[in-house]
Amino acid sequence: MATAEQEPVEIEFRPGQLVLEIPARTEFVSLVRVVVAAAAELEPDMENDRIDDLRIAVSEATTNAIEAHGLSGSFDRIRIQCNLADDEISVVVHDEGVGFDPATVPDLPEPESPDRLEHESGLGVHLMQLLADESEISSGEDGTDVTLVVYSSKRRRRP
Repeated sequence: MATAEQEPVEIEFRPGQLVLEIPARTEFVSLVRVVVAAAAELEPDMENDRIDDLRIAVSEATTNAIEAHGLSGSFDRIRIQCNLADDEISVVVHDEGVGFDPATVPDLPEPESPDRLEHESGLGVHLMQLLADESEISSGEDGTDVTLVVYSSKRRRRP
């Protein structure tokens, strides 16, 4: 288990992969956005609007991971892994919180419905699914992995 006295951030580079480990604190979300966007920009066919989509989706996943750590009282780091390929970037946000069942996320009212105003939180999973070309949430005893994949212009985006 990590402690609050650890170095604040660790970055590890490998060919085609970048790993960032941060403390479970909200002030590091902006760093995650910058690092993930910079990694995506290494792909010459990744359009700016797709990088923006990825930045928002990863921000939501990281914020959820920080909240999960807070609920469990964990001081462990959150791990963000960017995998770069010729036609996509995938990001895995791993936390060691109590776990999460995506099936428990309620359906949202339509955007123009007045009932939508009652949903101040709980939009993150829906945003991640909307902004990423692929998204998967898997939870177990070791925590939760949120995998987000965004395609470059070389690859057709799903409808």
